[in-house]
Amino acid sequence: MSLKRIFSLFAFITICTSTIYAQQPQVVDKVVAVVGSNIIMQSDIEEQYMQYRLQGGIKGSASTIRCEILEDQLFRKLMLNQAELDSIEVTNEQIEQEMDYRIRYYVNQLGSQEKLEKYYNKTMKEIKEELREIIKDQKLVEEVQRKIVGGVTATPSEVREFFESIPSDSVPMVSAQYEIAQLVKKPPITLDEKLAVKDRLYGLRSRILKGERFSTLALLYSEDPGSAKKGGEVGFKGRGELVPEFEAAAFALKDGEISEVIETEYGFHILQLIERRGDYVNVRHILLQVKVSTEALEVAYNQLDSIANLIRNDSITFEEAVKKFSDEDDKVNGGYLVNSATGSTYFSAEDLDQQVSVVVNRLQVGEVSNPVPMKTKNDKDAYRLLIIKKKTTPHKANLQDDYALIQQWTMQKLRQEAINKWIETKSKKAFVKISDDYCDCDFQFEWKIKK
Repeated sequence: MSLKRIFSLFAFITICTSTIYAQQPQVVDKVVAVVGSNIIMQSDIEEQYMQYRLQGGIKGSASTIRCEILEDQLFRKLMLNQAELDSIEVTNEQIEQEMDYRIRYYVNQLGSQEKLEKYYNKTMKEIKEELREIIKDQKLVEEVQRKIVGGVTATPSEVREFFESIPSDSVPMVSAQYEIAQLVKKPPITLDEKLAVKDRLYGLRSRILKGERFSTLALLYSEDPGSAKKGGEVGFKGRGELVPEFEAAAFALKDGEISEVIETEYGFHILQLIERRGDYVNVRHILLQVKVSTEALEVAYNQLDSIANLIRNDSITFEEAVKKFSDEDDKVNGGYLVNSATGSTYFSAEDLDQQVSVVVNRLQVGEVSNPVPMKTKNDKDAYRLLIIKKKTTPHKANLQDDYALIQQWTMQKLRQEAINKWIETKSKKAFVKISDDYCDCDFQFEWKIKK
């Protein structure tokens, strides 16, 4: 059993969450292990074993898999025991926020709350009660993990040492990598264009106040595709989950009340309160966006076309042009695109946005594109220039070209070693009892078992 699998158990929620809903035959239940004040039941082992089978994750005999599951559970309970010793606490707000997020995800997957209850043969209250306890435990485990690996860093010498420890015939291949920068022009929106949209929204508000259904008008007119098909309903959101102007308006409403027109970075909205539960609120809204005019877009295109010609004629460098002309916040780092998956400026071909991919596939390194259309983060039309700053061909990993990637691998190894060392130490000190039914398990760690 690899430490990577152990670490993954704590890092992801899939297996832990799925056990709530496992529709498995009932087993004769009993306590099979105790870690501190935390117990592990036979049903915990069987439910997870069935999940592995359903997911096609069975490799090895049934008894071996059950032993591995038990040790996974021992790790988790050991961390929960440490959380108790360290008096680590998780707030009800953290638990409720995570629970609401997961419930919304499950409902979206199945289509409705009723379908969720039917599918798992539980009431929503029962689902939440079980989920609440699981989330609390997971949050506590995450806090313990953070304390264990929080001080782990990878020095350049450690990165080099790790890479040089990889046998030459095992050095992984790295796909083509790109560093790409952009120069963005966002066409301005005039006051008249804003006023026209506000007037339209006030017209819809007036119709609602005269008796028309908010949900019907949201379905017909709202330009928020996610909520429009649900009659404008956004679902329960906690404080901090919404943009400030929207949140302030939502929490100020009374049941059924219709807000005034408010403006956010996404456009103009009217809201209707459906329900409020403490620091969570569920509202409907209608969003109308202010569209960039064709004339403004044409001006932006022409500006970028002129800037591109200046760069091609060596009248200005791309970096200088970004600093002088770009309307995007990334101008402070030279316009480099950042890979949200890794936090670095490197992209593999499959990481690239489709539109960006189409453009850069036609460019050479250092070549500036023609102006290409784009959508800003708040869904406004704009234009940008793209340039490939660096491109590597598929190759075996090496320190010169792939240092950031190798550093990530090194950090993963060091974190795993930190957790490994922590478990090795704590497993010998904690109060641990394991049922004789599992006395033949070949555990990874030497648990100091109390008789």
